[in-house]
Amino acid sequence: MLRNYLKIAFRSLARNSVYSFINIVGLSIGITCSILILLWVADELTFDTYFSKHNTIYQVKQNSKVDSGISTRPFIPLPLFEILQQQDSRIKNAAITINQTALLTVGDRKITKNGLDVSESFLEIFDFQMIYGNLETALTSPRSIVLTQSTAKALFGTDDALGKMVQVKIENDEELKVTGIIADPPNNISFRVDFLLPFTYFEATSVWVQYAKNNWNNNAFFTYVELQPGVDKADVDNTIRDLIKKHHPEGSEREIFLHGMNRWRLHNNFENGKESGGLITYVQLFSGIAIFILIIACINFMNLATARSEHRTREVGIRKSVGSNRKQLILQFLGESIMISTIAFILSIVLVELTLPLYNIFINKQLTINYASPLLWSLGIGLVLVTGLLAGSYPAFYLSSFKPIKVLKGKLVAGKNASVPRQVMVTLQFGFSILLIIGTIVIYKQIQYLKGRELGYDRENLMMVWSTSDIEKNFAPLKQELVNTGAAVSVCKSNSPITNIFASSPVDSWPGMLPGQRVEVTNIATEYDYTKTMGIRMLQGRDFSENFKSDTAAIILNKTAVETLNLTEPIGQTIQMWGSQWNIIGVMDDVLMGSGSTQIGPLVVTMDPTWSSTITVRLPNQLQGESSNLAASLKKVEDVFKKYNPDYPFEYRFADEEFEKKFTSMNMISDLASSFTVLAIFITCLGLFGMAAFSAEQRTKEIGIRKVMGASVASLMILLTKDFSRLVIIAFVITSPIAWYATTDFLKQYSLRIEVPLWVFQLAGLVALVLTILIVSTQALRAAKANPSQSLRSE
Repeated sequence: MLRNYLKIAFRSLARNSVYSFINIVGLSIGITCSILILLWVADELTFDTYFSKHNTIYQVKQNSKVDSGISTRPFIPLPLFEILQQQDSRIKNAAITINQTALLTVGDRKITKNGLDVSESFLEIFDFQMIYGNLETALTSPRSIVLTQSTAKALFGTDDALGKMVQVKIENDEELKVTGIIADPPNNISFRVDFLLPFTYFEATSVWVQYAKNNWNNNAFFTYVELQPGVDKADVDNTIRDLIKKHHPEGSEREIFLHGMNRWRLHNNFENGKESGGLITYVQLFSGIAIFILIIACINFMNLATARSEHRTREVGIRKSVGSNRKQLILQFLGESIMISTIAFILSIVLVELTLPLYNIFINKQLTINYASPLLWSLGIGLVLVTGLLAGSYPAFYLSSFKPIKVLKGKLVAGKNASVPRQVMVTLQFGFSILLIIGTIVIYKQIQYLKGRELGYDRENLMMVWSTSDIEKNFAPLKQELVNTGAAVSVCKSNSPITNIFASSPVDSWPGMLPGQRVEVTNIATEYDYTKTMGIRMLQGRDFSENFKSDTAAIILNKTAVETLNLTEPIGQTIQMWGSQWNIIGVMDDVLMGSGSTQIGPLVVTMDPTWSSTITVRLPNQLQGESSNLAASLKKVEDVFKKYNPDYPFEYRFADEEFEKKFTSMNMISDLASSFTVLAIFITCLGLFGMAAFSAEQRTKEIGIRKVMGASVASLMILLTKDFSRLVIIAFVITSPIAWYATTDFLKQYSLRIEVPLWVFQLAGLVALVLTILIVSTQALRAAKANPSQSLRSE
């Protein structure tokens, strides 16, 4: 019996090859898209679960009251860490870290790597997989270093490097002993490290650690705690909230709190001191897109399956007349439907495997399908059964109830409302498609709006190089030689690159300061030629100059700082910061350094040659677009850097490329949304093609009669397209307010955002209507041009 069912099912597929193709291809593409999206969603939802204690690990963050509201920062001053460890017994472990870049050398092998200086308890909290060594003792000695597996192989040619020596150069050359090798962590964790150094090493070698130990305004350290099992994070927050206030008289406007590791990735945006979404918005967005695409594909399958089943009424009558009972017919129809959905699911798995390598490159991840996962097969089997049962339920339960005598006599006619469920589902399809079109356009427009903001500096031909101890010692001759050789127009040094903010601090006092008023400013430390090199416009006053020895106590403000401090005549006035008086000598234009989606804040530039992390080089303007000249100039620059910084490989970044990286995630989200929207529209169009063909076939005799009575081809095409066009219009009317609400709510996460333009809705509706008319017209034209004698010869 089973073999008979399968034979009939395959014959039915072959007999209706076009509809079978549309069903299988549409459903498989829909499932493929959903699997790809859900793989990305699952990866994001499992971020940082690599660590077994992720449920009890928290980062200590700081809220500071400023004029614009409450600013949230992920770092704290060093003195707070020592107090925090002793404050609450519910804190099981605490660890402090600071980012570090070092030149690692073994023999002739030299590599520059990024790592962390960490306190000893760091490896107790974060249980990295230790391949060689002991997690508990690896960082006890200040002369030790822990390497990742890939770093060890790069230095020694093998990961078995335990006990060997590595020359580490940060400020000075030091020989450190490898006391541990950890497995390369997966990509979906918050720590991107190549090595770990003991915090005691940082304390012994850093020139500014003593300053940091006693400075409550030096917010440069990341701190993590592990709570005892079962402890309520809110209770600990209440205990530690006012620690800065208690120990620092000027910290009355600063509070600390714990931010759970499970929320670092997806809930990383803060507004006025409270969580305000983050990447979770995109996770929800793409989860919705996956569901929409799957629903669209399933609707196609169900619509075509139920539509084609109406042609099988005579088959039902014959089968019943020769002895088939209703149960057998139900099993046959449901089995055929489940078989099609099973074929589509298997094909989708093949498509996922074929597209996954390219998809991984596109999203910069290493996703794989875990075929051993019970969840995968549970969802897959559930999808196959639900889709198959829903699509097969109409023919199985409705057609199998017919009396064979009525069917075989041709007295069975579908009711006038028989097509209503299909029309509702087609309307739903169009609604989802229009919603996706509107959402994709809004995301694209928002990104373009942010990328098109005024930067305040000239990012073209601007090259940045990380500073080293050797560069700091030889900066003056290095700068002079770069300019004299024509390799650079201008050179400057600063504590952070033009594309990032590394430091901020409060202004203690200023003219006209109101009681209780507090302003936090971005700190830029530089020497000479900063505005010249960056291409920043001076609005008032001047830049730092070697002709003025007093400039060591001078500052430059940006336009927003002048407005925030309410300084009407800023030049010549003084403000107090870090316990010293600073004279304002200039006002420069606002510069976008931080996130591309936030407002530009107040900024103060000081002249401090000792506080440096970045060397910025302005290349000659005529090199733009001339790759050969650019290569020659880069070679000149490299030669100069090699001369004064011989131990380090020459590594550089361009400001325009670094600026674009600010939008990497947003661009990826936009491209993904666009790609999946196109595929959703394609699936909708595929189903529409099938439904249009079915509708034209169903009305063959009606069209024949109308042609005999004198109807034109154009009037017949309008007749067949108006029904589908009406469904598109209904879908547009229903979807538009929903789309407006959804896109407006989505944009609320951006402090700088567009207003959703009306033309977006008009364009989405027009696209849907035009596609519908084009697709339906192809079938309508074919039916309208058919010879009426062929359709009416039996009448």
